[in-house]
Amino acid sequence: MYKALFSWKATIICLVLMALLLLAPQFLTRFYIYLGALIFAIALLATSLNLVLGFGGMYQFHHAVFYGFGAYAFALFATKSGLPLWAGYLLAPFCSAILGLVMGLITVRLNQLYFGMLQISLGSLVWAITYRWYSFTGGDDGIHGVPLPDLISSSIGAYYFNLIVTAICLLLMYIVVNSPFGRTFQGIRDNPERCEAIGIHVQRQQLVGLVIAAFFAGVAGTLFVTVEGSVFPELMFWTLSLEILIMCLLGGWFIFMGPALGAAVIISLRTFVGIYTEYWTLILGIVLMLLIFFLPEGVLGLFLGKRATTEGNGGENAPG
Repeated sequence: MYKALFSWKATIICLVLMALLLLAPQFLTRFYIYLGALIFAIALLATSLNLVLGFGGMYQFHHAVFYGFGAYAFALFATKSGLPLWAGYLLAPFCSAILGLVMGLITVRLNQLYFGMLQISLGSLVWAITYRWYSFTGGDDGIHGVPLPDLISSSIGAYYFNLIVTAICLLLMYIVVNSPFGRTFQGIRDNPERCEAIGIHVQRQQLVGLVIAAFFAGVAGTLFVTVEGSVFPELMFWTLSLEILIMCLLGGWFIFMGPALGAAVIISLRTFVGIYTEYWTLILGIVLMLLIFFLPEGVLGLFLGKRATTEGNGGENAPG
């Protein structure tokens, strides 16, 4: 457990990593710059899921709907509203947050598995509407050729924009996790009955957490459009939600930076494995099985657990 909000070791590691990522485009080809920008967006998405899954104990099984909703909101603002393009970046995450609020008001009364199943049902409903509403969303074709501000229309511009926005959002989420609200949220995860008994409004806290996670998922959606210049209904499909969940499990869902690591690994695997085979979903299923049996705490969870044992501090792995 961290002794302070920002330990000096973690700060140095983050600064060094940020410096390396800022310098990376000078040595990378255009393909790897594109891949890096995409990883930043998905890393933010996976971390936003972990905000409610790992730190809140909520079975958020269809988180991708907020990601896709934010992406579509930005694309529609950019192509149909006549507003400045930068306004779309500001407004789209709030659209996802509003969707999170509406879905949360319906689902937050339910516990665990029932909450997750109803999330899947409502998310699938949003996906179906998007998939069929040809006159507004483009239906199964999606929306292509989304205009972007000149500053970030190039691959390098998109890379730096995604990197900076992702870093800021990760910092904000880290502050949330370690704030009084975040401590309460983790307490609800560990023992909701006791929290209710001492006067904490559990459902209200969970609803706030869900809205915050949906907001940052919406930000990730706008970053995806920055990279791809298009949106399509598959961004809201439940299989993507499963992929994001596996990212959290792979990196370590009780570790703040675990999902970001998991996202980098999964996106890289999907990109390079897809060159040689079309059976990516089969490989993903195998990865999930191996995680459940051999690495339930994730890569960072295993590493930090071994380090804690070696140092003899007996500390927990979760930040806070």
